[in-house]
Amino acid sequence: MGVFDRFKKGLGRSRENLVGKVAELFTGRENYSPEVFESLEELLIESDLGVDLSLDLAEKVEARLKKNKVSGDDLDAVLGLIRDTLRDELRGLTATKEPATGSPHVIFLVGVNGVGKTTTAAKLARHYQNEGKTVLMAAADTFRAAAVEQLGIWAERLECDIVGHKTGADPSAVIYDALSAARSRGRDVVLVDTAGRLHNKQHLMEELSKMRRVAAREDETAPHEVLLVLDANTGQNGIQQARVFKEATDLTGLVLAKLDGTAKGGVVLSIGRELGVPVRYVGLGEGLDDLEPFDPELFAEALLTRE
Repeated sequence: MGVFDRFKKGLGRSRENLVGKVAELFTGRENYSPEVFESLEELLIESDLGVDLSLDLAEKVEARLKKNKVSGDDLDAVLGLIRDTLRDELRGLTATKEPATGSPHVIFLVGVNGVGKTTTAAKLARHYQNEGKTVLMAAADTFRAAAVEQLGIWAERLECDIVGHKTGADPSAVIYDALSAARSRGRDVVLVDTAGRLHNKQHLMEELSKMRRVAAREDETAPHEVLLVLDANTGQNGIQQARVFKEATDLTGLVLAKLDGTAKGGVVLSIGRELGVPVRYVGLGEGLDDLEPFDPELFAEALLTRE
């Protein structure tokens, strides 16, 4: 299955709902009342694109439809205009520049419990290995008894190094040891799997800040990336999660995990827009190779195709 087909499958629920309702809304119309575009706004909001983004999209679609005199019966043309408008918006949600680099390149994966950080760490490890780079994984989730074991299983499959401490250890000590090991062994990338934490638990967020300071003491440019992993089903609650994590760790990017056809997934777009954090990767399955760089062209096409 090609990348586009995987995006399309991952956005299956959103696409079927959105395309079907757009068809109901526009078919048979030659002239468009304000109510039509208010209904379009509601459809986009229901797809978790967020209020501000949905309002802007509906306004721009209205202008383009009227300018091009597109009939509501030409559904492909209507969808095409919506798709082009969304694509224009999405281009601003991808990284405009390469993240900071270092040797080793240090990446923190953060997020609330159960979003798929450990699996995402494994997928990222495979991604870098495919680029010919060596990877060391840091098991900085010292709260869950099974966390180090779970990451260790992935590390064994990937044949990459792992550094971890016993349950209950200071995660900042794991960071220190992992960076020391990576330097001594000449590893290119350090992937730090942090513990899941509720965004409203201040002491846990302060611990993240401490981990960041420890990394910076070893390399003043580290961590070079801090990626917030979000469950595609999280809905608009994800915006508050992202806001608090950004305050604690200065996020550099978003990863949308579990885009498996049942999720909406639009929330990552509204988060990217509101917080100015680029969407970096999308998880499209459970396999090690099921992590793709975010592609605004494919995302828009997959969300608004009739096929």
